[in-house]
Amino acid sequence: METREEPIHICHDRILPLALEETARRIAVQENPANDVDLNIDVNDPNLPPAERIALIAQKRWRPGKRLRIRFLDGTPTMQAKLAQYAMEWTQHANIQFDFGESEFAEVRISFYADSGSWSAIGTDALVQEYFPLHQPTMNFGWLRDDTDDEEYSRVTLHEFGHALGAIHEHQNPQGGIQWNEEAVYRYFSGPPNYWPRATTYRNVIAKYSANQLIGTRFDPDSIMLYAFPATLTRNGVGTRSNTGLSQQDIDFIKIAYPR
Repeated sequence: METREEPIHICHDRILPLALEETARRIAVQENPANDVDLNIDVNDPNLPPAERIALIAQKRWRPGKRLRIRFLDGTPTMQAKLAQYAMEWTQHANIQFDFGESEFAEVRISFYADSGSWSAIGTDALVQEYFPLHQPTMNFGWLRDDTDDEEYSRVTLHEFGHALGAIHEHQNPQGGIQWNEEAVYRYFSGPPNYWPRATTYRNVIAKYSANQLIGTRFDPDSIMLYAFPATLTRNGVGTRSNTGLSQQDIDFIKIAYPR
């Protein structure tokens, strides 16, 4: 009988419908003209800057120096305070500000109860109101509660705010090299706590981004954007470990993505 590890809580991508991608691109360029570029990175280029590790979606960055307004739509004072505390770590390294308040025009809107999952809009996709109306969340923390331990608050908060700054899941980095046992992955995520159908599992675990979608494509096994996957989900018996804080490579790259 297969031994089952501690269940993995992972977030799912909020991917815009194809019909809204042109709108998203136009909005992204209005927000940050630097998004109006075509990236063609040779992932095997030995001269690729070593700080380029965390995979950031091309053309979805906020402008450097941006004051991101953040509003809680629900949650207890304890939940809100814990989340704000850990989220601020990104601002120590990136040229961006987080302004937690009550603005009705907040670019980032947080719920704890929208559903049982965890997810965030990717970067400037949060501005696409056809998909993220102003009265609805752009980010959700479905399993964080008053009594959730601090390590989990750190892990999930930093991860979702990484998405909000434009970062993708590191296991979907095209250079990740994780040798999935796909049927084992499908079985695992069809059960608790995710209960995902095959299509959702494929999109959020197995599928890889193409290199020309990303800024910085080298794989970082210590990244906050990487989940802990047990070895039983791989063909070569090599899993990934749990990361609860920003890696040095996360820090180095976010400084490049959002320069001061």
